[in-house]
Amino acid sequence: MKRLQWPSWMPIDPYILLLLGTVGLAALLPARGTGADVASGASTAAIAFLFFLYGARLSTREAVEGLKHWRLHVTVLACTFVVFPLLGLAARGLEPVLLTHNLYTGLLFLTLVPSTIQSSIAFTSMARGNVPAAICAGSFSSLAGIVVTPLLAAALLGSSGGGFSADSLVKIVLQLLVPFLAGQVLRRWIGGFITRHKKVLGYVDRGSILLVVYTAFSEGMVQGIWHQVSAVRLAGLLAVEAVLLAVMLTLTWYGGRALGFHREDRIAIQFAGSKKSLASGLPMASVLFGAHASLAVLPLMLFHQMQLMVCAVIAKRRAHDPEAATTPVPPVAASRIAVGTAPRSD
Repeated sequence: MKRLQWPSWMPIDPYILLLLGTVGLAALLPARGTGADVASGASTAAIAFLFFLYGARLSTREAVEGLKHWRLHVTVLACTFVVFPLLGLAARGLEPVLLTHNLYTGLLFLTLVPSTIQSSIAFTSMARGNVPAAICAGSFSSLAGIVVTPLLAAALLGSSGGGFSADSLVKIVLQLLVPFLAGQVLRRWIGGFITRHKKVLGYVDRGSILLVVYTAFSEGMVQGIWHQVSAVRLAGLLAVEAVLLAVMLTLTWYGGRALGFHREDRIAIQFAGSKKSLASGLPMASVLFGAHASLAVLPLMLFHQMQLMVCAVIAKRRAHDPEAATTPVPPVAASRIAVGTAPRSD
């Protein structure tokens, strides 16, 4: 019997529904007392294991090969860690008229998070772009984000980041960077096992993120911080994020043209340079913000779903551009389009 695939053009990622269900569970049955301690410890272990897997999956050889297209990768990194944060800082003028302080902090944190990998690849494939470049660009961004995101958070958020301090940097190193490096070191011995069990470990990835979300939102419920958010504020946040996404999609597309990149590269730049990773952002927020993490990750969760919906439409249109008709589909892209693979919630 043929297994059903979630079509790549469907606007709602089913994993987002799981995330929302986890938030609902935390609202109805938040972890308290001993249960909260157990959930917090399990979340910490899950985050470390998650980044250990990230390190074990990253092929050093592929990363070195990808450096040959360095102009594209520098462009994506500049969009992710320079242009995005500058736009986030520019949005400070919306506080407190449109956004509360906590929502703005979460919005600014969103702009500091690295780019995605899987969804950037899937959309680049669908649009007939440079898939190998998208793979390397997403990988480089995720790798750089382990170091750059905490440093940017320290510089731009400071004490307003829900207790961000030097201790948070130590936690980042111990919970994220050390496991990642351990995965890289052990990849030589465990890489084959990870490749053979990729599907099962993918469920571990997602389960770990769900645990992080449950723990963060449970702490938020116990602290009562959700009373600070109204429907009007959420509507304002969505409007701001829609503008942010539109600006980045426009800059990455026309900026790529101004820099002389051809169509396939511009597609990779647009989809890798305009996205933010839920998989990387949630664990980092949990470490950086502690009990305030629920409000800090809310803008990221909303932006993530918005980018999937908008980029699915754009990718479909790009695939039918007149230019695309004369562009051969890369082998990786062809296989993805054929099976209708949906982008992961990364």
